[in-house]
Amino acid sequence: MFYQRLERRHLMWAVLAFGFLFVNFFRNSTAVLTGDLAATFDATAAELGLLHSSFYYIYAAAQLPAGLVADRYGPRRVVGAGLVGMAVGVGVFAASDSLAVGFLGRFLAGLGGSVIYVAVLRFCANWFAPEEFATMTGFTIAAAGLGGVLATTPLAVAAGMAGWRSVLFAAAATMLLVAVAVFVGVEDRPEAADAVAGGQVAGDDRTAAGLSEVLAGARRVLSDLDTWLMGVMLFLVIGLNFTVVGLWGVPYIVHVYDASVATAATAVLAANVGFALGSPAFGALSDRIGSRTGVILASCVVFLAAYGVVFVTGTPPLVVVAAVLFVAMFVSGGAMVAYTVAKERHADDSGAATGTVNGLAYAGAAVFPGVLGAALDAYWTGKVVDGARIYSVTGYRVAFGIVTAGGVLAVACALALHVRERRRS
Repeated sequence: MFYQRLERRHLMWAVLAFGFLFVNFFRNSTAVLTGDLAATFDATAAELGLLHSSFYYIYAAAQLPAGLVADRYGPRRVVGAGLVGMAVGVGVFAASDSLAVGFLGRFLAGLGGSVIYVAVLRFCANWFAPEEFATMTGFTIAAAGLGGVLATTPLAVAAGMAGWRSVLFAAAATMLLVAVAVFVGVEDRPEAADAVAGGQVAGDDRTAAGLSEVLAGARRVLSDLDTWLMGVMLFLVIGLNFTVVGLWGVPYIVHVYDASVATAATAVLAANVGFALGSPAFGALSDRIGSRTGVILASCVVFLAAYGVVFVTGTPPLVVVAAVLFVAMFVSGGAMVAYTVAKERHADDSGAATGTVNGLAYAGAAVFPGVLGAALDAYWTGKVVDGARIYSVTGYRVAFGIVTAGGVLAVACALALHVRERRRS
């Protein structure tokens, strides 16, 4: 019986995680499509940064409400509806012929996608034991990493063959099919008897929480200083990583190293492989050694050191750039152990806790593309190639200086979190 239950819960998780894969695929697709979008919309770096960020504006703002909704209505309905909404947004973006419509499409996709990750974590809290949660969180994030991999070289090749609009329309259609699979095949929680038997499955067999209970949980989460330390740390690590890898990494390599888009996409692919590998590795490590905040702190230190190499050297060999992107995204998996810390701090309010921390993380992804885009515009060379602006080495070095400064602040937050945890133990 337990073997059957084990297989079923993993299969249901895989369907949900496959849906989450498309969130990362679409939000990172602008890196490879930067040249096409700049030419299509006649956009500056700042405008492209805002276009990229339009996904994250609503995505970040919706994370706490998404946690409350996941607690209230359950993962099946929330993920299914989110995939339908995201498919609509991706379709609008694929059909867009102006920046305004492009903004609308990414905004709608961000609204639909905003509920998916937190709802998948709610599913994991319902179906898996507490000591398995960090590992399952890692594998969930790894699914996002696979989506990021698909948004690099495979997207570049497919867009070159069929056009970027056709590829995105196909992605939207696939999202609708996955939504149907979620509605049909996923259950929100195990039956109470199975949840208790042998202690094998996680113990959240509550009925849907009432609104007053959910709001009280949100207040508890928001009043905890650790929530804000973790949130600001992720604001910096996730926000900066997703800005570099999801938007400016490909143009940086193309402009500075005179490389093709396919070559640059391969370097960014390495980064997304790091993201896919790092999350399950650090989740399993923290479960095994029983340390959460120590893993987070070490990851932030390595993140700072990695980007510091690019900032200090200016133009390191391309293989070093690829290694830096791989390492920075790999250790972001360690920073994301913060989701497990948030869930453990607020076990009865895990949707609100992970939603709050995740919202702060993606607020960084909403803010930093425009910041780095403005820095690059200040160092525009005045050249335009195939409709896209060319930026100077100095501009990119300033941008990596901003990333490095963010790494310093992330380490400070992680250190404060670790010290507070040590004092409690």
